[in-house]
Amino acid sequence: MIQFLLNQTLVSEAHIDPNLTILNYLRRYHHRSGTKEGCASGDCGACTVTLGRADAGKMIYETVNSCMTFISTLQGKQLITVEDLQENGRLHAVQQAMVDCHASQCGFCTPGFVMSLFTLQKNASGWQHGQAEQALAGNLCRCTGYRPILDAARQACEQQEDDSFSRQQAATVRRLDALKNYPDRAIGTSDLRCLMPETPEQLAELYLLNPGARLLAGGTDLALQVTQQGKTLPLMIALGQIEELKRCYQQGNELVLGAGASLSRCHEMLATRIPTFARLLERFASLQIRNQGTLGGNIANASPVGDTPPVLLALDALLLLQRGERIRRLPLSEFFLSYRKTALAQGEFIRAVVIPDVTASQNLRAWKVSKRSEDDISAVLGAFLIKTDEAGIVRRARLAYGGMAEIPKRAVRCEQLITGKALTPETLTLACAALEQEFVPLSDFRASAGYRLLVAKNLLRRCHASLTGELNLLEVSDYVP
Repeated sequence: MIQFLLNQTLVSEAHIDPNLTILNYLRRYHHRSGTKEGCASGDCGACTVTLGRADAGKMIYETVNSCMTFISTLQGKQLITVEDLQENGRLHAVQQAMVDCHASQCGFCTPGFVMSLFTLQKNASGWQHGQAEQALAGNLCRCTGYRPILDAARQACEQQEDDSFSRQQAATVRRLDALKNYPDRAIGTSDLRCLMPETPEQLAELYLLNPGARLLAGGTDLALQVTQQGKTLPLMIALGQIEELKRCYQQGNELVLGAGASLSRCHEMLATRIPTFARLLERFASLQIRNQGTLGGNIANASPVGDTPPVLLALDALLLLQRGERIRRLPLSEFFLSYRKTALAQGEFIRAVVIPDVTASQNLRAWKVSKRSEDDISAVLGAFLIKTDEAGIVRRARLAYGGMAEIPKRAVRCEQLITGKALTPETLTLACAALEQEFVPLSDFRASAGYRLLVAKNLLRRCHASLTGELNLLEVSDYVP
């Protein structure tokens, strides 16, 4: 059974299809049609809803794409939709801002924008253009109304006022805290089940007993099998209630990121420790996806164009893998075997990601090249960690790419070629030539093989220019209008 608050109404569900998305649950079971389906793939944001969770006596609000978030995610949370914002027939401040700024045209995308603005207002301490752009980047307006929508965001952030959610915060926290110790750890029907362990030990036991189960972390990729491919997943094991898998902490010079930590939570940890990695995460899909998607899921997915693996390869990251009571450490460079195939044994899962030398990460450079600046999959992603001595001789080199092979992959030959040499233009020319020997990229709708190879070389040249100080261009992520 799961229990959650639909605004302030306690809801319990037990015998329900775990393949059901929050979007379809709202529309079918509660007749809330304000939440729209635009794409069923997490691209347009029309389905955006807000999830609230209690944390240290306060409410934390995050947006998610309800079209690809399974209902099990609601356990112990507050679900807020556009229907909940009005109070006694009076528009909420963010809704009024959309009216005042003429920010709604055809109106189909408006509920999603309103929920993103509502969550932005809850999390903002005032108007910040960059924060607003991040909050709205996952919402598409097909009527091209972005300027008035940003005007509405500014008004909402500058003219904040108490609403029913802030007045009821203490009571909501108490009610959600009371839901944390729920008796049953499963939902489903006779032939469709979702198991919901609370500890890594329970997960390990369940996964050994049910090795064919699909592990459900954020579900931002797994859910597409249901919403896009029409599949039914008969047995899932949801990881959302395992707090240990979400822990992120620094121990000495080692950074440990829980495999179940959302990419948003990882961003918070990385912002002051590995800022290059944090900036790259700001271009990972949309905020709605980053709030739900997990670091472990992005790795285990084993996509050749995943954004985090190349960076982690450059950082010499290790994986903590658990099967039953056994935990082993495996270099990430040994994890990817072939296309979508990994070194995970049957019944084994990723428990955490370990970055061994945080200090070395200050030399990290990483860039993502994609057709769109925001909310897009990379054509090529390059991550580079090069350390030189006082004489300018390369003593350590880690060059990793996504989108250049069937797996995220280090350019080992290229690393060996530049190690022990000064990184001169001549060495750089040889290094770029070596990339041609290491990678035979594919051509697809994102980029041709020739374009990918050229970009890979140019990113290496860009890294050299950045290290030598020749690159003085302002990065897009640093620009504030």
